[in-house]
Amino acid sequence: MDWHYQQSNYKHKDMMTTLSTMTEYLIPLSIGSRAGILALVLIGDAIIGEPEILWRRLPHPVVLFGRGITATSRILNRHPRHGRTRRMLGILGITFLVILALATGGAISSIALSISHQTTTLWPLFLIEGVVVTVLVAGRSLDHHVRAVATALSDHGLDAARTAVSMIVGRNPAALNQGAICRASIETTAENLSDGVVAPAFYYLVLGLPGIVAYKMINTADSMIGYKSARWLAFGWGAARLDDLVNLIPARLTGVLIIIAAILPRPAQALRGGRVMWRDAGKHRSPNAGWPEAAMAGVLEIQLAGPRQYGVRLSTDQPLNPEGRQAEGKDILAALSYLWKTIGLMVVLLTLIWAVCAGLF
Repeated sequence: MDWHYQQSNYKHKDMMTTLSTMTEYLIPLSIGSRAGILALVLIGDAIIGEPEILWRRLPHPVVLFGRGITATSRILNRHPRHGRTRRMLGILGITFLVILALATGGAISSIALSISHQTTTLWPLFLIEGVVVTVLVAGRSLDHHVRAVATALSDHGLDAARTAVSMIVGRNPAALNQGAICRASIETTAENLSDGVVAPAFYYLVLGLPGIVAYKMINTADSMIGYKSARWLAFGWGAARLDDLVNLIPARLTGVLIIIAAILPRPAQALRGGRVMWRDAGKHRSPNAGWPEAAMAGVLEIQLAGPRQYGVRLSTDQPLNPEGRQAEGKDILAALSYLWKTIGLMVVLLTLIWAVCAGLF
């Protein structure tokens, strides 16, 4: 009895040791170090943005994700198959892609750790992880595309603004008036603050490079195959539901961060934003996008969402903050201001996490 117990205990210890060793190679940096890297990345992205010259020579990682998703869909999503089979194949496809993304992120960290061991310094590990995270966080890029709409609207008129907004939303631009263009731009700012900044940062902080790479794969898959159309409804179901799941925490966190960012200039705006978010977030057709969008609608005192046209289809979405005024061009710039206030708040919080973990407090 004792011998069998000891043998079982040894096996358990060996398994735990193996898992611990694997974790050290796949996620080699501590949460404090990851927080410090994130803070620096967010500052660097705000000042410099992505190195666009690099993508003239190499494919962007999101482009590579897209190629993998397209290849997987081409193999598995064949029309003669009925809905249930296509749904199961879609789940199989997204599972394969997520495992591939996790392995890729872990492999990059392992290679960086090996280089650091050879050079007896951790700087290669910090540098490589920092570069990867910089590429996968999109604050400056989001600002660039949304600001282009505001500039087009103020300097060149409605037609130019329609062209600019068509680059960031899937709505029919010809059906958009000035108010609709402003709403679309602000909604994109709020939603992509969550998807493009807060969520990647959250998953890197929690799960290192495997986490952020896997999140970007899931988010890209949802944007490519998560549609409710005849072709994608069944096959893209797994990707859409998984994207809903992984964004549950980041979307709500983004809404809270927007509200906190509003406290310093005008506390009343923050209170209104919190009230509107709590009341209206659930009205959105997305289980997650309503949280940052409702928070943004509340702090800006405007109405967002509501019916919108995608191609020839008109949605019946409920408005967020229906008592708010109609959005104007100045509100796009105000939303971008909240984008950067929120990112600044993230930098402060991440720096505090780094300082606490480093024993400075």
